[in-house]
Amino acid sequence: MKFSHLSIALLAATVAAPALSQSITQTDNEWFQAGQARIQSELAKQANTNTAKNVILMIADGNGVGTNYATRLFMGQQEGGYGDDYVLPYEEFPHLALSKVYNVNAQTPDSAGTGTAMMGGVKTKAGIIGVTADVDRGDCSTLPGNKVTAISEILHDMGKSTGFVTTARVTHATPASTYAKTVDRNFEDDSELPANCDTQTDIASQLINAMESGLIQVAMGGGARHFVPEDEELLVGGTGRRTDDRNLIEEATELGAYHAYDNASFADAPTDGTPVLGLFESSHMMYSFDRFDEPSIADMAEAAVKSLSNDEDGFFLQVESGRVDHANHAGNLARVVRDGEAFAEAVERVVNMVDLSETLVIVTADHEHALAFNGYCGRGSDILGLCMGIDGTGVEHTGEPNLGSDGKPYTVAGYLNGPGSVLLEQEDGSYAGTRPEVSEEQATDVDYIQQALVPRSSETHAGPDVAIYANGPWSHLVDGTMEQNVIFHVMNHAVNPY
Repeated sequence: MKFSHLSIALLAATVAAPALSQSITQTDNEWFQAGQARIQSELAKQANTNTAKNVILMIADGNGVGTNYATRLFMGQQEGGYGDDYVLPYEEFPHLALSKVYNVNAQTPDSAGTGTAMMGGVKTKAGIIGVTADVDRGDCSTLPGNKVTAISEILHDMGKSTGFVTTARVTHATPASTYAKTVDRNFEDDSELPANCDTQTDIASQLINAMESGLIQVAMGGGARHFVPEDEELLVGGTGRRTDDRNLIEEATELGAYHAYDNASFADAPTDGTPVLGLFESSHMMYSFDRFDEPSIADMAEAAVKSLSNDEDGFFLQVESGRVDHANHAGNLARVVRDGEAFAEAVERVVNMVDLSETLVIVTADHEHALAFNGYCGRGSDILGLCMGIDGTGVEHTGEPNLGSDGKPYTVAGYLNGPGSVLLEQEDGSYAGTRPEVSEEQATDVDYIQQALVPRSSETHAGPDVAIYANGPWSHLVDGTMEQNVIFHVMNHAVNPY
């Protein structure tokens, strides 16, 4: 999807131009006309106050404003443009806000706390899912009386079908926020539960319970190891981790669910409303670039919409692109943007399948990463490559890289911390180093790890606001700077407006 300022300029010709002072000399300029067209499109907006039949929450994990910017440039440059004027599918949504993403005890949030905020309407602590901040992480005795009701549960009680798809494990923090209540996000199977924890079961067990009750009808992603006894072989390779001898996949199929585990079984999966449990990897699904014999996030989202749409009362669907986050943690921007591209395709496909007069679609992120951008780069500098000089006589960059004070070129993007740190551990345990030389060919290789400052084995989340994009009924409530938990309240109001 390429939609540049030139496209907007053409749009300007189709709208009534406002009266302009004769003293304005730049009215024939394409940028001026594009600006006028944008004003006209804003004036034409009308609030959709229909009751939402369906709600779709799409989360690109870790896709903060900076990460989103990198994906925008990558996709635009892949299509032969400069990249910065490219428009991602959800960037065309009519309503936008900024989301404040901190957890109650963490300036830099984690995905358990943020997932609970979006799904449950309350901010909570880092590392806990579906519960209030009165819970102490890891302490099962603090769970009673502190569970929150998720939007998926509210819509299920209204007679709607619910489900989720993710490229992470189905027991991971964000997808688990659709069905789980746990004092620790790490309780993915029973082997992780502490002794004498009698107030909750593990997250995988909670998913099967949710499918048995009808709360979850579609669940697709990775994480098969948490559903099968230890040492038992998995269809996707590897072995299980459960210590209670339960095979939860078999239990799900005995309940009537269809189990998918590769492309062939996914292709045969029913879309008539039959419950579906897709577990395509032992742990997380593959990065988009490396994907083999498993469906894409767009494929899973499409199948989920088809299945859930059989419910005449409507549906709720959460779609998570979990591996945008993981590639950021690895300092590997090349895979970040490719998973971002896959997520954008999922958004476009989903939007084309639904009626936006009755379907609220919200696209957002749970948090940002410590990704940073260097300057001063000329237009068209490869987002994965070196920062090229600005051409004072033209538009495109000079083709000559900018140099730091150390005389070496630098990439457009890097990280404040992570495995690509230029500081290396010395024999005495101290850290020292200098920036290594990097070429355009090295920097644009898919396996390149961006240079970073602070040495860490895994790059961290970051605290800045993220964007919320919204379309459909009551999407105009997404406006300004909002606490992240307000997303729940927008969805809840859209299905219960009167």
